[in-house]
Amino acid sequence: MALVFLRHGEPLIAPGICYGRSDIGARELSEAQLCEIIGTVPDTLYRIDTSPLSRCLMLAERLAERLMLPLQIDPRLQEIDFGRWEGCKWDDIPRNELDEWAADVTGASPHGGESVNDMTTRVRSYLDEPLHGEADILAVTHMGVVRCAHAALGYEGALEMRLDYTQTMTFGPHPSFLRADRGPTR
Repeated sequence: MALVFLRHGEPLIAPGICYGRSDIGARELSEAQLCEIIGTVPDTLYRIDTSPLSRCLMLAERLAERLMLPLQIDPRLQEIDFGRWEGCKWDDIPRNELDEWAADVTGASPHGGESVNDMTTRVRSYLDEPLHGEADILAVTHMGVVRCAHAALGYEGALEMRLDYTQTMTFGPHPSFLRADRGPTR
């Protein structure tokens, strides 16, 4: 069975601001865009899981209502916690902290929040749910979660991968199968 990740819509925040766990809303999608997303997911979905952050939750609620599926909020699907960097301009973050993070992107957390390794462990616990091997599930989430899932499953280049807003990526039925599908345009 498939686990389909859907990245939230375009966040309502100025460019150049560091955000992860901050609860930033997203630009609302039109009915046509919503229908386009629905066209990219299996018609055999069992439920929709979502990050509790509003940029995911609002989209997940619309999809759950439209597809008449149960919705489950799962904090393991939240974006990384950038600690004291949250809401700061990237240009205002102390250079020494950015250098420390760049020297060990997966292990360091000079911001006092979550490391990428910590986040990958959290996402891996979500992937290990027994139901994920038995049912098609749509997970509305964030780029960082998709990257960590990619890494947890052993794929190369996980930190460099890209997924546009409202684009889907499917994992399954076997961990060796991975496909990116185009989502609606912004």
